Amino acid sequence: MFMETSKTDTSQELPHVISDAAWRSLLPFLRSYPNVYVGNPEDCKRFLSAVLWITREGASWRALPEVYGYWNTIYRRFGRWCDTGVFEALHEHFHDAGEISAILVDSTMVRAHSSAAGALKKKADKTQRASGGAGADLPRN
Repeated sequence: MFMETSKTDTSQELPHVISDAAWRSLLPFLRSYPNVYVGNPEDCKRFLSAVLWITREGASWRALPEVYGYWNTIYRRFGRWCDTGVFEALHEHFHDAGEISAILVDSTMVRAHSSAAGALKKKADKTQRASGGAGADLPRN
């Protein structure tokens, strides 16, 4: 099991948390990675659990439960780790490691917004119909 429910120091339950077994593998990697400040290991584990929650729920950063910490602090740390390539390095290092690869998220698991598919915007579609462009002679239902 790669996720479990855990109690924090404030006795609040984390909805998603990285298991102790996965954390024992992740921590040495993170400590050896350049430009990554791990700090208190429990806080770092809570940060990664927050990132896991965001990716699993598909929620905005502002919707992050307070038990993980202040959303903006986690968001900024996530941005710094993205800029330094930490998550890509995690994928490369652990892509075959069963339990840990199950908590890593890549682009094959994330759905794009409908506008990312290249569809015409509704306003552009109306402009084309009015000017006799593509779709102008299609019957309206």
